[in-house]
Amino acid sequence: MSEIRDERFTFVALDDFASERLNSPKYSYWKSVFRKFFSSKIAIFFLVLTLLTLFLSYILPFISGYDPTVQTHINDFSRRFVSPNLQFWFGTNQVGDSLFDVVWAGARTSLSLAIIATFITNVIGVIVGAFWGYSRKMDVIMIEVYNIIANVPFTLVVIILSYVLGPGFWQLVFCLCITSWLGMAYSIRIQVMMIRDREYNLASRCLGTPTAKIIQHNVLPFMIPIIVTSISRDVPSFISYEVFLSYLGIGLTEKEVSLGRLISSNSAYMTSAPYLFWIPVAVAAVISISLYIVGQTLADASDPKTHM
Repeated sequence: MSEIRDERFTFVALDDFASERLNSPKYSYWKSVFRKFFSSKIAIFFLVLTLLTLFLSYILPFISGYDPTVQTHINDFSRRFVSPNLQFWFGTNQVGDSLFDVVWAGARTSLSLAIIATFITNVIGVIVGAFWGYSRKMDVIMIEVYNIIANVPFTLVVIILSYVLGPGFWQLVFCLCITSWLGMAYSIRIQVMMIRDREYNLASRCLGTPTAKIIQHNVLPFMIPIIVTSISRDVPSFISYEVFLSYLGIGLTEKEVSLGRLISSNSAYMTSAPYLFWIPVAVAAVISISLYIVGQTLADASDPKTHM
């Protein structure tokens, strides 16, 4: 009988910390984010489309060797205004250059402008918004600054500064960033104020958890959806502003090719060669829509509430 007991039962050492262990699946925030993102077929389609447009915008100009400042086919009249075909997918323009090369060179300028402006806007907005949300003294001052600047139309500020500073890439970046960071800072401020006094953060402080660790694990995951949403909104928005300002004849110099410059300069050919106008418009629309859908899907996926 004792032999049967020995086979069925084994002695376990006493472990005082066994009750503290949680018998639950291991959770990884970023794995959950990507699992949620790639579960959407629409997001995958537009992600591939976004990567393709980025490749064509940044790699193709180096492969084709197109230089917008050099008109190599100006004396070749047979190459001018050729409609889209198998040789010239987007046709040729008024000086004989392949519109396919010209459009993607312009897309590179527009994307670079939008990405740089978005990066500056969100970095400043997150830093200022974090201090704004934690400091009650700073909140009194910044809320008045926000009320004043938010009531001034952003487009009006950009147009006036563009005329004052003159055309140029970095001048336009400055004009787009001068007040756009304030909206991001206000969104971060609200989120920080909502999170900072929650019970688990107060408990973490009482237990002596370092502030950096609290921000990393308790605050940042809730702010990531807001940051990603802002980025997905700002990049297409800044591309639209560049197109709009270039259509008005301000923003970039005449030597700088961009989607806005192409749309503005080719608007004269809407009846004689409509592809010169509508193809840059379509490319700008595809880039903006793709970036927006990918960004919004990633923002939803980065919300911890959607992780099951």
